[in-house]
Amino acid sequence: MYAKRFTSLYFGVALFLMTALSACQKDQNANTVDQKKMATVADSAIAAAPATNFLAAKGILTFDLGDTTYTFNAAEDSIAFVNLSVGDSRYFGITAINKAHTMSFAISSKGTAAADVKKGVEGSQLLLRPDAMHIKQYSLTQFTAPGDAGVIDVQQYRQDSVLAKGTFFTFLAYDDKAESPFYRVQGSFNLKLK
Repeated sequence: MYAKRFTSLYFGVALFLMTALSACQKDQNANTVDQKKMATVADSAIAAAPATNFLAAKGILTFDLGDTTYTFNAAEDSIAFVNLSVGDSRYFGITAINKAHTMSFAISSKGTAAADVKKGVEGSQLLLRPDAMHIKQYSLTQFTAPGDAGVIDVQQYRQDSVLAKGTFFTFLAYDDKAESPFYRVQGSFNLKLK
């Protein structure tokens, strides 16, 4: 009799655990699908507004992280100034990747790009790939107070041959743990259309 109860209890608990695990996996798959949909929407927004997204023909994007200076040169590397809308939200920013595809950087802010605009940083990331087996990723730390994630200061925007000129600072962390150190990243950009 006890064996029958134990068997029923065992199968009941096992069935509950399998159901719970299945539901968790479904949620993870739904999140992955949602993330892919969001990425598709963002890509579509960039493609739909090519007149507001520009690849710099000349110019420099440079920034310091720790005691290292990183530089992108638009004559060799790809540096783009982008504006996009996702739903009711507008964003602008700079994204760059070097010719060797071993380093990329991006920084963005909520709002619309214009001359003499100073906005808080909404996102930033630095990827370093010194070889095919190793990638070092720094991303905007989530452990700053609201409004303390940095600033993008656009001093000139689409004036004569100037695409965008300004400065920025933000805070990047190597991982997303609360006790991880984060680094102040300070830089400038002076990008030309021709």
